[in-house]
Amino acid sequence: MSSSATPARTRADRQDRREAPAAEGGRRRVPWRAVFLGLLGLLFLTPLLWLASTSLKSTSEVSRADLTFLPKDPTTEGYSKILDAPQTPVAQWFLNSMLAATGQTLLVLVVATTAAYALARLSFPGKRLLTGLVLATLFVPPISLLIPNYVIVARFGWLDSLAAVIVPGAAGAFGVFFMRQFFLSLPVELEEAALLDGASRWKVFLAVIVPLSRPALATLALLTFLANWNDFLWPLYVLFSPERLTIQPGLSTLQSAYTTDYATILAGGAIASIPVLILFLVSQRFVIEGIARGGLKG
Repeated sequence: MSSSATPARTRADRQDRREAPAAEGGRRRVPWRAVFLGLLGLLFLTPLLWLASTSLKSTSEVSRADLTFLPKDPTTEGYSKILDAPQTPVAQWFLNSMLAATGQTLLVLVVATTAAYALARLSFPGKRLLTGLVLATLFVPPISLLIPNYVIVARFGWLDSLAAVIVPGAAGAFGVFFMRQFFLSLPVELEEAALLDGASRWKVFLAVIVPLSRPALATLALLTFLANWNDFLWPLYVLFSPERLTIQPGLSTLQSAYTTDYATILAGGAIASIPVLILFLVSQRFVIEGIARGGLKG
């Protein structure tokens, strides 16, 4: 018995000796990988850090030739100007942007998921043609729709209201395409089992498909919120009153034809970036999973 155990022990020792260098090499590679990822992350964070740093500088320091990364004399002068001036109702702009971005996100989720499920799972005449037409609109430059959308919004009487920056973007084809790709990656057997149990198609959609689609829904919600929050051109055309502006066109009013108060503008940019950063940090796990699964099946 000892003679049979000895060869086995010898083979195990040789295997351990072969695996030890590989394991040590793997441990040596991990710090370099961490350093590379850390430097890459710092590269992407540099604009945000510069934004936050410059927003804490005075107007005179920002205008100096020997500009430094860190403020020599930190001050909240820019934030005081932008928050206390009556002609720049930043709090109202911030609230308008939150309402517009949230409202459009909810509309897009409802419209895109229902339309995408119909194109992915239901059978009806002209389905392939309709799918092709919807996807073809992705190739239309958004700027070419500016005047038609303006005419439609004007006829509905939505000019200078938040409805003008909420409703038109709810019919975008990207959300339909993205959710359709995700629905196609889900196993159809789950729906067939629910249908055999007597569930209606609407019940299957709400009780089976929607819960499984949380990663894709979170991704679409983040992308839609970000697009609406950062939109500048369309709100500039349809919003006229200072108290009705959203944050992006509102911040543009801080720049005059002859002078530019960079400290104040960057303070406004820092305020405008807070909701997006928080939203991404909360939903990043779902975003990564949703993007990974959204392109699995065509």
